[in-house]
Amino acid sequence: MRLYAARWVVPVSTPAIQNGVVAVEGEHIRFVGARSDAPVGDLVDLGDTVLLPGLVNTHTHLELTAMRGFLEDLEFRRWISRLTKARQAVLTNELLLASASAGIAEGLLAGITTYADTCESGVALQAMAEMGVRGVMYQEVFGPDPCQSQISLAALRATVDRLRASVTSLVRLGVSPHAPYSVSDELFAETARYAADESLPVAIHLAESDAETALIRHGRGPFADALRLRGIPVAPRGASPLQLLASLGVLAVRPLLIHCVTVDDADIREMAAHDCAVAHSPASNAKLGHGIAPLGKLLDAGIRVGLGSDSVASNNRMDLLDEARLAALLLRTVERRPDGLPAHQALELATRGGARALGLDADIGTLDVGKSADLCAFSLGSARSAPAYRPEDSLIWALAGREAVLVTVAGRELVRNGCLVTPIPHAFEQVQAAGSALADWQREASS
Repeated sequence: MRLYAARWVVPVSTPAIQNGVVAVEGEHIRFVGARSDAPVGDLVDLGDTVLLPGLVNTHTHLELTAMRGFLEDLEFRRWISRLTKARQAVLTNELLLASASAGIAEGLLAGITTYADTCESGVALQAMAEMGVRGVMYQEVFGPDPCQSQISLAALRATVDRLRASVTSLVRLGVSPHAPYSVSDELFAETARYAADESLPVAIHLAESDAETALIRHGRGPFADALRLRGIPVAPRGASPLQLLASLGVLAVRPLLIHCVTVDDADIREMAAHDCAVAHSPASNAKLGHGIAPLGKLLDAGIRVGLGSDSVASNNRMDLLDEARLAALLLRTVERRPDGLPAHQALELATRGGARALGLDADIGTLDVGKSADLCAFSLGSARSAPAYRPEDSLIWALAGREAVLVTVAGRELVRNGCLVTPIPHAFEQVQAAGSALADWQREASS
């Protein structure tokens, strides 16, 4: 049995423990409590640190890590167009795999042990398995033309069948009909039925922007114009993107809804009634100019909410403590309350909240006996974090941007002393090469 001792242990499910210990045997937690009460075992003294559950990132695009900084200051429709064209022209499956691996490495160094990734190429599943992390990869499907829905669905089925062999005890497979501006009503309904038949989890980008709402509610705006240019008929489809999914029966599969910036009170009631979950990505929403999701109302409605970094193509970094800090700051700004989303609740969104949103809370999200030993620890021994009166406050308000000193997944150490146990220099080299190729493509496209 291995005993991890820290100045503070934060189980999330119970109050913080000063001079605490988490005992790990095999893949599971066997003891959480005071050091004076700990069982006998091999002691790993982490010193002046705070030890907590591994962070749960409920929305990533790991394959896009090579696009960090490539899509700055663009209107959303142009942002998507440039991403799609450049990705198809430059990023091979080999580069996408390296990109996903580099993204996971970044996340691990930020204390993230679980990833919910929406992926077009399917490489994120392999990358998560190879890197030893926990996760769900939602295979994306696209198809705004209703005449092509059966072709898109058949391709999705074939891809899922191929990827099933890569599923492990840590990494699951799901599906993601991408978004209302890229998926027809027919394809939404067919994908939901397929997911229900196959017991596959579902994730959907939803209510992310005003342009999306204009498309669904009025058949107008930049997405509508782009579809008409492709010869795809456009007409109003529903009172809101959320109400569209409700009318199609998609909410019956209890999807993970990504973003939910423009949802209103009626949408939130519908989401709660169907036990949908939400991946809240405050940094990406703000950076793309989409707005601030109504986090307070979502939580008040009892909706399962986790935090997501989104891709580094839109956010530029993967730091879930920073997402928690920003979520708290924005809620306080909107509600004008200095006590809005206190630090312990913000931390819960990054741990147990994310686990609940993904349906994994029986195994992860808190430090409880019997749960998987997914742990992370951060140093408190720096000018920025001292003194530490309450460890939750230090984690949210002071420690964003700091690298974890320890990360374990199912009891296996993946980060030790602030470094990856298994370095991946080749992946980082490939990501740098991909970045150079993307820059060359952009120069040629602009000439």
